Amino acid sequence: MNDAREDGMPTDAELADFYGGMERARLIPLWKVYKDHVPRAPSPRAVPHLWRFKEVLPLVRASGVLAPLTEGERRVLGFANPGLPYDGLAATTDTLWGALQYILPGEKARAHRHAAAAIRFILEGEGASTTVEGERCAVGPGDFVLTPPWAWHDHENTGSAPVIWMDGLDIIMVRELRGSFFEGAGEAPPAEPKPEGGSAARWAGGALRPAWEKPGGKYSPLLLYKWEKTEQALRRLAASGQACPFDDVAMDFTHPGTGGPVYPTMSCRIQLLRAGQRPRAHRHTGSAVYLCFRGRGHSVIEGRRFGWERGDAFCVPSWAWHEHAAGEEEAILFSINDLPVMEALGLYREEGLTEGNQKVK
Repeated sequence: MNDAREDGMPTDAELADFYGGMERARLIPLWKVYKDHVPRAPSPRAVPHLWRFKEVLPLVRASGVLAPLTEGERRVLGFANPGLPYDGLAATTDTLWGALQYILPGEKARAHRHAAAAIRFILEGEGASTTVEGERCAVGPGDFVLTPPWAWHDHENTGSAPVIWMDGLDIIMVRELRGSFFEGAGEAPPAEPKPEGGSAARWAGGALRPAWEKPGGKYSPLLLYKWEKTEQALRRLAASGQACPFDDVAMDFTHPGTGGPVYPTMSCRIQLLRAGQRPRAHRHTGSAVYLCFRGRGHSVIEGRRFGWERGDAFCVPSWAWHEHAAGEEEAILFSINDLPVMEALGLYREEGLTEGNQKVK
């Protein structure tokens, strides 16, 4: 190591002492890490991945035997992205949590509440219900139900067969912002029963709302979006000949009082991919988690082809090129995304692929 330099530049010893002093003072030299803090483009840690239902289902069923609800709050198997740490804080994308929840006949998942926003999209099974702040929401396949932040909620299956649904939460984002709170069943106040379907009676009337209800609010006041109405809306749009060049016949579930997303942190989408159509590839800031509800098809994500069918789930990281197409028959995808956050912060950016579709690697 040189102790002095004739050109006036700092010596190795001086630099070592300088950087050592910064470390001891808990300072970081930005000129050394600038590219890490300000990358030229988004660099998510999450990678594209597909969870095949036929591989996951045996484990879901086994959980019904090996993981009784008395062992924890919920019987949930989370989609752990291979690009992210596989530990108790595993996630599906850098900001979102996706999972499958399994409830056996006669079971009830006790009430709790948390600061994270959550949704449920029912994949299969009849006879289940979610009660949110005293309002019971009976659900079946294709139904979409909200459990807003800090709302007491429980789940029950009074049917004769197991029920499987997709859970979607912004819990990763909330955790990273250090805004997470939780209260369990022992802390729940006595529930004040409300009329079943009360929120739908007030808010599911399309372009109408009760005169005494004011527009606005952070979270959608409509708790349950029934599949029958969702499918009717998709079919009407498809019949009109209107479609998105990237997502085909795609519709977002909305807050009926504002027209915006159901949550300020998370948007939810249903899309009909028509047979014979090949939507263009695009990319955008913000990530998404998808579930195939009906049919089969494929997605190309960053040049990799992922074939999917009913029950399969997959994720698209932020700024990843992606495109979706149905097979010989139509397919329906449900998805959650964090685009509302990107838009609210002025970080949303989108671009279509000039060539139309990606080359598969």
